[in-house]
Formats: sequence, structure tokens, C-alpha cells
Amino acid sequence: MDSVSGVGVLDKAMAVLGAVEVAPRSLAELVEASGLSRPTAHRLAVALEAHGLVRRDDDGRFCLGLRLIGLGHEAAEAVPLWAAARPALAWLHEQTGESVQLFVRDGDARVCVESIESPRELRTIVPVGARLPMSAGSAGKVLTGGAGEWVQSVGEREEGVASVSAPVRDPEGRVLAAVSISGPIQRLTRKPGQKYGHLVAQAAHQVESAVR
Repeated sequence: MDSVSGVGVLDKAMAVLGAVEVAPRSLAELVEASGLSRPTAHRLAVALEAHGLVRRDDDGRFCLGLRLIGLGHEAAEAVPLWAAARPALAWLHEQTGESVQLFVRDGDARVCVESIESPRELRTIVPVGARLPMSAGSAGKVLTGGAGEWVQSVGEREEGVASVSAPVRDPEGRVLAAVSISGPIQRLTRKPGQKYGHLVAQAAHQVESAVR
């Protein structure tokens, strides 16, 4: 496998975590999903298990460890916007009934640091911690400075999904985060900004007020 960090064992351990992040895996499934050899996948999974980063479910499959809950909480707390944004995101969720998210930039990717799923059966699901490309989707455009009050996307990152995002700015006008709403095109329409842009922008302004 190609090295991302230049530290091979770390890249391989992350491949194991990435595989079990998607779903619990048997050893055979872990080998297939990670691209590692069976001995290497087993050795790293057991080592990660010893550190609480991986555990085994009732069927003996490898899955994410409970220590990650605490690590994730601490990481989220380190983003000041996280707590400040929650009331605004809850308000946006109540107003629209759709899934809402808060994204921040991390290098060349955007990371979801808060997410509230729509209660509807047909909905978009973006888990907290998800790393998504900056090149597709309305939140990516916001975080690269390509937005006014709001920006929309239709079927860019995922077919059948529309989204609207608005920037959260600091007093100097720098973009700190993106508040987003996403859902199926059949509900958000092909002009989701006309339907929800003003609400998403209002939620973003609420976050700005909360952190100032």
C-alpha cells in the first residue's frame, strides 16, 4: 500500500482503523478491506485492541474501540465552534427537518465536527469525523472562500443529494466553518438555495454571534 505519512506501520494501522470504521470485520474481511496481508492485519488489529482503539463484538469481529469515544469528545471540545454551534444546528434541524452538519477545514479536506440526522427514512448521513473532499459539495466551496451568504450544490459529491452551506466568519471576515443542510434532491429540489439558503445563513450568523 502507498505510504501517506512516511511511517509505514502507522499507515497500516490507520488502514485497519479505516476498515473497521465502515463496519465490523472478520479477519478475512479486514484483510480484504485494508489490503494488508493476513498476518499483518491480525498483528495490528490485536495491537490496536490492546490500546482500546479496536475491540471485538459478540461475533468476534473487529470494530472500533471504546477509547475512541473519549478521544473523539476531546478532539471536538478542542474546536471552540463545536459547542457554540450546537444550538444553531438544532434550530436549523427543527426548521427544516433535514440533516444538518458543521464542517471545518483540515488541510486539503473538510471534517464534519457535528451532525444531526433527519428523522425521515430517506436522508443523508454524514457521521461526525467524516473527512470529505473540498472539491465537491457546497461546504467545500464555503471553506475555500467561494461563498457569499450561501452556496448550493446538486449531485456533486453524491448522486441524488443536494446541499446548501453558509460560512461562519470571524470578525475579520475569515471563514472558520461551514454550516450545511443536506438531503435528497426530491425534497430539497434542484434549487435548494432558494428553499433553504436564508435559513442556513441565519444559522451561520447565530454561530458567529455565539462565539464572539
